[in-house]
Amino acid sequence: MTELDGRPSLGSFPPDRFGPSALATPANLVTLARLALVPLLIAQIFANRVSWGTFVLAFILAASDGVDGYIARRQGSTRSGAFLDPLADKALVLGAMFALVATDAMWWVPVGIIAVRELVISVYRSWWGRRGLAVPARGLGKVKTVVQELAIGAVIAPVTAEYVGLGQALLWMAVALTVASGAQYLLAGRAAATAMDR
Repeated sequence: MTELDGRPSLGSFPPDRFGPSALATPANLVTLARLALVPLLIAQIFANRVSWGTFVLAFILAASDGVDGYIARRQGSTRSGAFLDPLADKALVLGAMFALVATDAMWWVPVGIIAVRELVISVYRSWWGRRGLAVPARGLGKVKTVVQELAIGAVIAPVTAEYVGLGQALLWMAVALTVASGAQYLLAGRAAATAMDR
């Protein structure tokens, strides 16, 4: 559509943006699709752990995290998205890791450390959130999620699954980053609470 009477054309309007309270957004739909496919990945790990099909499904679920983030940045972040996106990440990582522990592909100790950290920080952020204080995601937290997903990929991809040491090294690296990012959240929350009380 061309400009008429000095009014901008339809094509020049910015993309639709959603307010903070919006629920049915494209970004949330992508996130919900990721959540819905996690049980399929878990079932695939039990049925055929080391296979390209399992790896490709895990890769799509991990990579699509960037898709919903990109959409949210363009169309507006929402409170529901801020809740659902990390939930999808945790469901993917912990669901896959628990399945890998059950199939003896991962040791339960590092997976247990990761699971406890995720639970503690989720409760911590929720506790502060109810008091009006947001503790946003940190860069280190995003890095630890990527390394967790790499550890999963290393033990399900046919080209790397036979190199047991690689998966173990990535898993313990993920543990270190998980603990470090958890400490970062705790310190950030304490600093923000101190600033809020002033």
